[in-house]
Amino acid sequence: MKLTIIHPCIGRRAGDASYIRTWQMEPLPAAAIAGLTPRDVEVRFYDDRMEKIPFDEPADLVAISVETYTAKRAYQIASAYRKRKVPVVMGGFHASLQPEEVGRYAESVVVGEAESLWPNVIDDARHGRLAKTYHQKGRPALAGMNPDRSIFRGKRYLPIGLVEAGRGCHFKCEFCAVQTVFGATQTRRPIDDILREVDRVKHEKKLFFFVDDNITSNLDQAKEFFRALIPLKVRWVSQSSINAAHDEEFLDLLVRSGCMGVLIGFESLDRNNLKDMNKSFNTMRGGFAGALANLRRHRVRVYGTFIFGYDRDTPDSFSQTVAFAKEHAMYIAAFNHLTPFPGTPLYHRFQTEGRLLYDAWWLDDRYRYNHIPFTPAGMSPIELQRCCLEARRAFYSWRSIVRRGFDAVNRADAFMWRNFYLINAMHRADVGLRDGYPLGDESWTGPLLPAN
Repeated sequence: MKLTIIHPCIGRRAGDASYIRTWQMEPLPAAAIAGLTPRDVEVRFYDDRMEKIPFDEPADLVAISVETYTAKRAYQIASAYRKRKVPVVMGGFHASLQPEEVGRYAESVVVGEAESLWPNVIDDARHGRLAKTYHQKGRPALAGMNPDRSIFRGKRYLPIGLVEAGRGCHFKCEFCAVQTVFGATQTRRPIDDILREVDRVKHEKKLFFFVDDNITSNLDQAKEFFRALIPLKVRWVSQSSINAAHDEEFLDLLVRSGCMGVLIGFESLDRNNLKDMNKSFNTMRGGFAGALANLRRHRVRVYGTFIFGYDRDTPDSFSQTVAFAKEHAMYIAAFNHLTPFPGTPLYHRFQTEGRLLYDAWWLDDRYRYNHIPFTPAGMSPIELQRCCLEARRAFYSWRSIVRRGFDAVNRADAFMWRNFYLINAMHRADVGLRDGYPLGDESWTGPLLPAN
């Protein structure tokens, strides 16, 4: 049996075969599926971001992991295989959020996590009896998970090792697709499994990114993991909720285990916005100032993320937020507009309030990357889009980069200081690169072919 795994890109401009190359990391879901596939199956992998898909190459089954932003392109790819009578199975976040839509363009849909379902999919495909839907009930155990990174050989990815230690998050932020898909729960891999994976590839990677949605969702489990990670002497970064920054034991273990920085979703400086997001925990025990002071004392770098478009945001919110990020010398920061992902509480609220500008923005030919798919309360959609771009330009000005680069925390580690300027220069180059980018390949001709 021949299995082809494809990682779709967001899209391409008409007549342009190239793709944006700034932030191409190894797509871990593809390696996870390859690792779950029986050894007697011949596996090929193609990354649509960096290579042409050989549609005429023999394949018995095609597997595509779909995100909302890549859905249109995924359906185009599936249509190309459908013309060749090759069955396509789709999974991923968008398949769990919109299973009926995805099912229109795939012979089979995996809804939920694939760990306990994938062997059945492969067996059914072998015998020509693919089910229309494979639905995971509850959360499967992650023990024995073994991503097959051999599929990445010969491809040019950023030299960062992506490892999953846990999946999901206990918080219930209104806008978050993660809590929608996983029901505000988290599962974690056995620590020994994670350590073996890290040890296996640490000679190839100088920095690891634990891709957990929130590595600190369960503080006690996180501390146990950090204690076990200390002897491996690796550098790593991950995503964390800000409440963990008030726990001294956690901060000590964080640093001793090799943490170089954490991505924290600050989201907004407005307490009422945070309340509307269901993220009031951001303001606990002294709020941002207290948490940032604790992180600074332990020399932990911060990647701060902010979103704009909640009802109390105005054009003045952007300059205040950029000033805040500069004042605290954040290593990097993101200033993004609010995105109503399908299936989330936010999407349903905007739908009820009549504020969505498209029936399904991710499929609408009028929609482009960075466009605003809803009507904000405090400014126009165009103004929100423009202000986000201006905020990024202000934060990634050369003056800001140089000043933040000489901050004591940002230069506390030689490796991270050396890479500070490269990373910030990449973000500076990326500020408007995706603005107006199409979803799906604009050169695609003909209709999307529905599955039978």
